[in-house]
Amino acid sequence: MSERFPLESPSMSRRQLLNFLTGAVVVTTASSLLYPAAKFFIAPTELGEDGSILAKDINGNLIPASQILAEPPETRALVAGLAGEPTYLTIKEDSTLHSWGIVDNCTHLGCTFPWNPNDNEFQCPCHGSRYDAEGRVVRGPAPLPLKLASVKVEGEYIRLSPWTEIDPRTGQKPWWI
Repeated sequence: MSERFPLESPSMSRRQLLNFLTGAVVVTTASSLLYPAAKFFIAPTELGEDGSILAKDINGNLIPASQILAEPPETRALVAGLAGEPTYLTIKEDSTLHSWGIVDNCTHLGCTFPWNPNDNEFQCPCHGSRYDAEGRVVRGPAPLPLKLASVKVEGEYIRLSPWTEIDPRTGQKPWWI
């Protein structure tokens, strides 16, 4: 005469519900804190299919092409180019950009250097290397001409991509490929 009670329990007890809600709050809070940290450590992927990127200023902001093209002809604008390397863009006489940009890394020891408009040269202050307006070595110890990047205006912005064609200054395959 023993009565048996069913052993089935309700689908969710109060304790299970509170555990679920507590876990959901913890996961939501942790993910909202970890997301910005993960975004900081993961490099942005703004690469085009050909390995190109959009030109940016020193703060990482996109530079409109109209801003650079508003400068007078023969002006050299310094932008953050491929892999963040500083790259000089040249404005031609017809107020368009030159088809290549000159990467601002000395081929001697990798120093960055300014454009000297008075001498019409790039001059490395570290060891005295000098380059002409197209990046050819004028005076050593730099052994090679400066690296080039392909420059194209797409819409409102400037796109830089690796230069893979024959180097127009030497007529040979580029040394950086």
